Parts: sequence; C-alpha cells; structure tokens
Amino acid sequence: MEQRVLAERICQILKAAGQQAYFVGGCVRDILLGREPADYDVATDAAPDRIRELFSESFVVLEVGAKFGVMLVGEPADGEEDPIVTVEVATFRSDAGYSDGRHPDSVVFSKTAQEDVKRRDFTINALLMDPETNEVLDFVGGREDLSAGIIRAIGNPEERFSEDKLRLVRAVRFAARLHDAIEAKTFQAIQKLAPEIKQVSPERLRDELTKLLTEGAARRGFELLDETKLLPEILPEIVRMKGVEQPPQYHPEGDVWAHTLLMLQQLPAGSPATLAWGVLLHDVGKPATFKPVSQTGDRIRFDGHVEVGVVMAEEICRRLRFSNEDIAQIAALVANHMRFKDVLQMKPSTLKRFARLNRFDEHLELHRLDCLSSHRMLDNYDFVQKFVRDTPAEQIRPARLLTGDDLVAMGLQPGPSFKQILDSVEEAQLNDLLHTREEAIQFLKSLPAKNPAS
Repeated sequence: MEQRVLAERICQILKAAGQQAYFVGGCVRDILLGREPADYDVATDAAPDRIRELFSESFVVLEVGAKFGVMLVGEPADGEEDPIVTVEVATFRSDAGYSDGRHPDSVVFSKTAQEDVKRRDFTINALLMDPETNEVLDFVGGREDLSAGIIRAIGNPEERFSEDKLRLVRAVRFAARLHDAIEAKTFQAIQKLAPEIKQVSPERLRDELTKLLTEGAARRGFELLDETKLLPEILPEIVRMKGVEQPPQYHPEGDVWAHTLLMLQQLPAGSPATLAWGVLLHDVGKPATFKPVSQTGDRIRFDGHVEVGVVMAEEICRRLRFSNEDIAQIAALVANHMRFKDVLQMKPSTLKRFARLNRFDEHLELHRLDCLSSHRMLDNYDFVQKFVRDTPAEQIRPARLLTGDDLVAMGLQPGPSFKQILDSVEEAQLNDLLHTREEAIQFLKSLPAKNPAS
C-alpha cells in the first residue's frame, strides 16, 4: 500500500472514532507546492493509548516515541513481521523546555491543533490538511510565507532553535531546496547561535548535510551555510578553500572554493551520497599544499594534495560517523580523481584495473563534473566512458587462468611469492597476452630463473 493511501485510511479510522486527524508538516507543504511528498505524517488529538487501541488489531503499531506522543502505524505485509509502509502518527502536544537541545523535557498532550503547531520549526512546516476535504488549517501564516518564498521560524526564532539545534541547518536546507529566502530575524538568530550547532550529534548533522548535498540545491545550500556562519563551525576545512588560487590555464573559474561550488551546482537531485561528499571533498587537500609561482618558478602547484586530501576526507568522515563502507568509497573518490589525466597513456591492464574500482560510475561522474567546472575538456572522460561501454565485463574482470592449487600442482611451494606469480599472470592476461590456462602455464615456464615467479 502506498504511503498516502495508508495515511488517508489512518485519518478515516481516527475520525470515525470521534478523533481529529490531519496531514501535517512537510507533506502539506509539498502538496501545496505541487510536489510529490517524500513522507506523510498525521497529527491527531488521540492519545498514544487510544492510537494503540484503534490500530493494534488490524495494523502494526511501533512505539518509536510514545512518551512524546509519536507512533508509527503500518500496514501488515503478508508473511512479514515488519510493515512495508508506515506513517508517523503524532498526538497534539505542547513541549516544556529542551535542556538537551533536542528532546522536550516534558510533554503535555493537548486537544487543539492550534496549540500543537506552535512547537514546530518553521511556518511552512506547520500547515495541516484534512485529506477528505483538502481544507488547509494555517495558524501561523505558513501559506503566506510559502507563497512569498520565505523560511520563517515560528514565534521567537532563538527559542525555536534552542529547542533543537539541528533546525539551524534545516533552515538552510529548506531555503536552498525551495529557492526561498530566510526571514531576517530567523537569519540573524542562525548567525548568533551558529556555534551551538556543535551540540548536535555527528550522525544527525551528517544526515542533514547529506540531504542538503543530494536534494538538487547543494551550491546554494553551502553558500547559505557560509553566509549564516554555520560552515566554519561544521566544516572549517571547506572554508579554507576560499582565496586559494589555482593555475588559470587549468582553472579559469577561480579559486578552489569557486571550483567546488560549480561542481556542487551541477549535482542533480538524487545523486549518491558518497558521490556528493566526494565532490565536496575531492580538493580538500589543496589549501594545505598550495605553492605559489614565486616558489615553483613556473605555475601554482598543489604537490601531494591528493594524498593529503585522502587523510583529511577520512578524518572528516570519521568525525561525522560515516560507515566504514562509505568512508572507503569517499576516500577512494578523492584518491583517484587525478588519475583520469593519465588514462590515454595507461597500459590496457592498468586501465582495466582502474575501471574495476568499486562503483566506478561515481568516479567517472566526479571526473565529468570536475572537467565541466574547470577547463571543460572532456576528451579523457569520453575515452574512458567509451572504453567501459564497449569493453565486455569479462575482459575488465576476467576469471583467473591459474589458481594457487595450479601452482602447487606445478611443484611450487606455497608462500608469499604465490601472489606475485598470480599477479604476473593476471597482468599478462589483462594486456591480452594470455587467453587460456595452457598459455598461462607456458608463460610461467618461459620466465627466467632469476624471476621470483619462476
């Protein structure tokens, strides 16, 4: 069952039981903007016990935050314990104090939607809709701000941000994604409270930044992070890109910051998170390795910026609690982004191994964006793209012609040299010099005795 249909059913059941029930938040905002909502949430005057009573028999009810009045209601899937689709159902409430900067110290359930919306973050996210009549309830001027393209905190901005410091970045993300402006008092509050973003857990901050990078407005998002003084608090390594000049013959667009913004600008909505972070961090090592013409004698250089960038990217990703798998991929994107300049001179074996990199499509796309945001020459990109397109997968990653067992059968003693022997065979195979097991055996027999592979 799709989520909207489930949300409508939940509202119908609640209303039939004498309760109030509305779509609320981002889904209402997106419906009014003519966009397809990513999620549907329901707000109701029914207390958690009442929600449990009404839905436990025919639905799956998950108590993700019952003490805060938040439940997940899902349609049971055939033969599965967990529901495929869920809708968040939240009881109207007012909150009292947020000493941890995220969760309310106490919750008082209320009976009116008007009281409930006052605790929400921004006016455009505090709209309610009756799914039966499409009537919109607006107690905070959200429709007007939505039409005017304004992100405005509800009530006192400093109070709203003190309740959950992540809202500082969320304001930026919504402004970038919706092409809106941040209302003056809200903007000033963000600037004032920017240092407090450090109180947010790394995981929550990582997820919010990833959304900002992958929703199709990454450039504007990072410009706003900079303007609101959040960027130096979150990613000071990115701020250091400003004013770091580059050789104009390769980078007519300007400094490292300008180049990175151009790449972010071209990231489409829905880009893989690791690609987006790879784009952001691919040149993070340049400020630390900058050498002006006065030192090099010919042009600006960034000797070793790739190696330095890999270390910095890994540190940033660990700081933000990325998974080991994602850290490895982001670091690989940084480590390999300069290799494309050599692809026309690569041996077939080297090129095939390059193309075997994990998620190579991300490497290729990063290189394309890198070129389009600098010299705009796509010769190497076109060459590699054609190579990957025209070369069968079994040639890029062929089955090994020999194994360790084959070497033992040939009378060789197992040891560290086995890897070198097998790598030598694979090298010849990738260079199209060997095609069969018999050819590989003859190849080994023909090696000179002084070679460790003999």
